[in-house]
Amino acid sequence: MHATAPAGYEEDDAVDAKVAGALHIAAAFERADEFDVLANHFDFLPLSYSRLVATPVVTTIYGFSSEQIVPVYRAYNDIGHYVAISDADRHPDLRYAATIHHGIDISQFTFVPEPGEYLLFLGRIHPHKGTHLAIEVAKQARLPLIIAGIIQDDTYFREAVQPHVDGVDVSYVGSVGPVERNKLLGGARALLHLIGFAEPFGLSVVESLATGTPVIATPLGSMPELLRNGSAGSSSRTLRRRCRRWGDSKNSTDASADTRPPAACRRSNGREITHNDGPRFQSSTHQDASYQTNPSAHPARFPTLFTDRPPLYTRR
Repeated sequence: MHATAPAGYEEDDAVDAKVAGALHIAAAFERADEFDVLANHFDFLPLSYSRLVATPVVTTIYGFSSEQIVPVYRAYNDIGHYVAISDADRHPDLRYAATIHHGIDISQFTFVPEPGEYLLFLGRIHPHKGTHLAIEVAKQARLPLIIAGIIQDDTYFREAVQPHVDGVDVSYVGSVGPVERNKLLGGARALLHLIGFAEPFGLSVVESLATGTPVIATPLGSMPELLRNGSAGSSSRTLRRRCRRWGDSKNSTDASADTRPPAACRRSNGREITHNDGPRFQSSTHQDASYQTNPSAHPARFPTLFTDRPPLYTRR
């Protein structure tokens, strides 16, 4: 270990992020001949040093903040050894050595065989994450919703989320640590991951599966890669066990492990959840999303979300 700052810049206001970052990158490349490989998780800037050393540099790309940074990756395409965090996030102009999904420590997640009685939104509170859609789905499903995560957009929270928070139908519990996260995920009927952007990866999705909790998600970005459509209407102990096994396989180091997601863990344009009653209905709030039920099934299953282009939040 070699530290270039006494503390992280989030922990010490006296540490300038750009200065600390520059010193950190320089320290690694100044010692490059001591290593067989330099593993870069620092975005594009370290690539500008990579032709100055003989040590190979493997760069994991955690998404692209904008197309403006792509020219740097393109300039070092011949020696970049790029790793994508999902096939969906691969840029067509770049050559990749591999795709490696994020791993999680399965031991931190407790499998819960019985489905819970609430829906869960876990993630950043931002329009792209679809917190407002989670609220709508929960209300139409007539199931309580728990929202957990940092507020990344204050205006969005104030306008689209906070007016619905009553502590009964919709609760906001703030940011949660590992212990509470495990409890919330395991106790949920389903995780609502109704993103409105091409998300490179979704850690909460695989974390949810690790507890056995199914995921309802829009099929954008890496979602169809992590999850697949499944058989309708199975939300049971069997489903939760299959979700856990899928979560285990996604984090397995065994190359022979079956990495196909279980059929019923999630339907990318509609994993059904169970409830005891409920009429057939369709959402009239957004023309791009409809929710419908099968009234002949028992127990009635709803809602099923069918959307390829989720409605975006519009500021007032």
